[in-house]
Amino acid sequence: MISLPNSISLAHIPTPLELYDGLAVAGGPRIWIKRDDLTGSGLSGNKVRKLEFVVDHARKNGADTLITCGGLQSNHCRATTLVGAKLGLKVHLVLRSEGNTDVDGNLLIDHLAGATVDVIPAAEYQNNLETLLQSRADEYARAGHKAHIIPTGASDEIGIWGYVKCAQELASDFQHHGIDPEYIVCATGSGGTQAGLTLGCYLQDLKTQVLGYAVCDSSKYFNDKVLSDITECRKRYNLSFNTDNISIKTNDHYIGPGYAKGYPQLYQCIKDVASKSGLLLDPVYTGKAFHGLLSDIKKGVYASAKDVVFVHTGGTFGLFAQKQAFAF
Repeated sequence: MISLPNSISLAHIPTPLELYDGLAVAGGPRIWIKRDDLTGSGLSGNKVRKLEFVVDHARKNGADTLITCGGLQSNHCRATTLVGAKLGLKVHLVLRSEGNTDVDGNLLIDHLAGATVDVIPAAEYQNNLETLLQSRADEYARAGHKAHIIPTGASDEIGIWGYVKCAQELASDFQHHGIDPEYIVCATGSGGTQAGLTLGCYLQDLKTQVLGYAVCDSSKYFNDKVLSDITECRKRYNLSFNTDNISIKTNDHYIGPGYAKGYPQLYQCIKDVASKSGLLLDPVYTGKAFHGLLSDIKKGVYASAKDVVFVHTGGTFGLFAQKQAFAF
């Protein structure tokens, strides 16, 4: 057992692991859901677990300002803004323009919680993100502040510990429920949750395969990103394990037109899940991953599995920004 680094308490954990019989597909595995959408109210979702470690690190290094980035409806940026407000830290967001500039969903919360928000054209964001972030950190330094730059999704060798810790919870959950799931499934958009679960299961000696459903980019991109986060974590914390023995798997078949862009089958899945179970998915992350899971169960991909765990990473506020896509 490897000891976790220091962190601050932000998330309401452990979150429950619940069985959803009403969502099961005939002949398929039982579907269990790790309710990480319940890590808080406004501070909900997977990002809060990562920020417990990242913000602790930032504060111990004297930071009074957090600078981070993401899409216009970034769950991570919303969570960072609320963490900053809670802890008395200034938050500066660099957001990628996505066409719809309505102040709704996560973006509304960013403004309510007092973040400084810069909306950057997509091409400039894509090509110059590191420079954009560093230039703002330099501006704060000149004004006498110390800023800490948090990467997309807080997905790095520090944030990874949030889901290493979650894997410890899952090991206890499995023991409590008397199950030995063949798969842990999650949405993957910056790779950190997938990386943490993958490393955590390895360190816990769980035989469960972590499978990320990509919401952008390719399987190869995420397999490389997860391995990179795990490798950097091993180096930073001087850990002793062999990355060659870690199984990393990603499915990129359900992305659709692109990041934060939906499609009819996705929206129908979100509606069906809500009406059958009361569970709310979002169209950017969890909706795509759960649609992928159900579709693959129907295709027989999980034919040998008795139990599958879906990690619900939150994102409910993203529903409101795409409300026009749901026909009623």
